[in-house]
Amino acid sequence: MVRHRVAVIAALANAAAVAARDATTTIPIVFTIGGDPVKIGLVGSLNRPSGNITGVSFLSSAVMAKMLEVLHAVVSNTAALVNPDNPQSEADTRDAQDAARTLGLQLHVLSARTEGDINTAFEILVQHNAGGLLIEGDPFFATAAMKQLVTLTMRHAIPAIYQSRDFPDAGGLMSYGSNRTDALRLSGIYTARILKGEKAADLPVQQLTKIELIINLGTAKALGLTVPPTLLARADEVIE
Repeated sequence: MVRHRVAVIAALANAAAVAARDATTTIPIVFTIGGDPVKIGLVGSLNRPSGNITGVSFLSSAVMAKMLEVLHAVVSNTAALVNPDNPQSEADTRDAQDAARTLGLQLHVLSARTEGDINTAFEILVQHNAGGLLIEGDPFFATAAMKQLVTLTMRHAIPAIYQSRDFPDAGGLMSYGSNRTDALRLSGIYTARILKGEKAADLPVQQLTKIELIINLGTAKALGLTVPPTLLARADEVIE
């Protein structure tokens, strides 16, 4: 893209945003990421991003603790699955482990960057009799591996929670996270404004703070789970 001198680079994941940042300091970059863009090193400030980068940040690591709490309301003995290639994975792991200690849980963290790694991770989960699985919000998990994750959680009867509603829509149990459609829409608006002549440095980083809890009640019944009424009452949407 840099060689072709594109007008704007829209980076729709943490790793993509970091790669774009490393590739150019002149072409405008609009990112859509989970986590803190300041901590990741994309911008120096949210209000004044400076340079050639701006975009939209939705809560990611900040919700890992709440995801664990939500899943713990249904099951105990929970494990976490993260992608070590995700620049946010270290922070996600730390937040999940801190939350586990607060809840008095021991959290077993597994890593996967390929479909083969995911199969191996589930073999380990079965060996450890994991009661539930916390899945990191990651582009690989959300796209190429989504069907595999849903299939394996159902095959091994492991209740799982993910950050994107794509997971319960595809048959997974639950999701807790920001509405990524809203994030992508805002990134599209920023991209259009830059194409019309505005500078990335003049566009403050936007942050999505609304969190949605989606529960697939049909999946819960298939897993033999009883979702507490208090948790159902908190849900923004229940899929029957």
